[in-house]
Amino acid sequence: MSAPLSQETMDIVKATVPVLEQHGNAITKRFYERMLSEVPELNNIFNQTNQKKGGQPKALANTVYAAAANIDNLGAILPVVKQISEKHKSLMIKPEHYPIVGKYLLLAMKDVLQDAATDEILNAWEQAYGVIADVFINVEKEMYEHDKETTGGWNGFRDFKVVDKVRESEVVTSFYLAPVDGGPIATHKPGQYISIQADIPGEKYTHLRQYSLSCKPGADMYRISVKREAAKGDHPDGIVSVYLHDQVEKGDVLKLSAPSGDFVLNTEDTRPLVLLSRGVGLTPVMSMLEHAIATQPEREIHFVYATYSSAFHPMKERMQQIAKDHPNVKMHFVYNRPDAEDVDTFDYEGYVDEALLRSILPTPDAAYYYCGFEDFMRTVAQSLKAYGVKDEDSQYEYFGPQLGMAIA
Repeated sequence: MSAPLSQETMDIVKATVPVLEQHGNAITKRFYERMLSEVPELNNIFNQTNQKKGGQPKALANTVYAAAANIDNLGAILPVVKQISEKHKSLMIKPEHYPIVGKYLLLAMKDVLQDAATDEILNAWEQAYGVIADVFINVEKEMYEHDKETTGGWNGFRDFKVVDKVRESEVVTSFYLAPVDGGPIATHKPGQYISIQADIPGEKYTHLRQYSLSCKPGADMYRISVKREAAKGDHPDGIVSVYLHDQVEKGDVLKLSAPSGDFVLNTEDTRPLVLLSRGVGLTPVMSMLEHAIATQPEREIHFVYATYSSAFHPMKERMQQIAKDHPNVKMHFVYNRPDAEDVDTFDYEGYVDEALLRSILPTPDAAYYYCGFEDFMRTVAQSLKAYGVKDEDSQYEYFGPQLGMAIA
């Protein structure tokens, strides 16, 4: 346990905030380069695609900036710490990883800032990092203990057999996963994800990827619905998804972490529920929908789903069946490139925008959840704000590195 920080140390750390704003991304980029070169086994944990694309250094830079700005009141960033810790838990980040990260973060500061990184500054940051690391370690310890004590829960990676593989659309395939040991599995919260530890033939390192659980909680197996991402030059986005689509078959075994994530449905809220998604962003909100219709059969629900066309619309028949069986559920399908045969199979042509949402949304006083990629997320966020939805009534999950994916 690190000693409490002196006022002088906190003042020094807070004084570095403008420097971090200017050089933070360069520092964290150097941090990853040096650490993963000198401690190569950590490549088995860190997402190499996000390293190459630059998303991970940016996420870490944002986290370092937030910690420095709030070093005298770390409780202010506790919600972010918990979000990060959910990701860390899914990747099996342990206390012994933190000193390594601290060492290379300080070395990166020195490499980038050179003479400006004085001994006084580095010493202050070393002390501050120890305090910040303790916060993460303690939060994650509680999470690991909770998983271990939960019925059907586990720590580490557990073997699951692929009991079924179902093609849902042109690019999305679902995998139904049951534990090899035949034991119970933890009931996930609607919206959570698992990590897959993929040992891909020909790959030097293990790859870890998170996939949202697209099924209703409480079943005897999990379901993930995976989009096949094509590799793009030096950015092999799809290395794991292509492996799952092309090489993993029914009967194969995958290693899974226990469910994690804080983008979860508030099951006590009875107000109208609005679930918005685009593309494979539907996976966590599909779990929310399945749970809501099973446990709140009278609740007003609006489900807005956007994609290219019916060929790219996963689980369409299931969505239509839900709407047929549950009059309280209103489905809204938005296609921006409908095919000729898509006549009468969708509700709106174009993109989700403020005008369209205003024509659909029931009231600002509702529970809103949305998920997808950057452009969709930005549009929905701006539209809900303009519509008058309170920040606390709007929850989201962005598919990509976020503020908070600090260690991995």
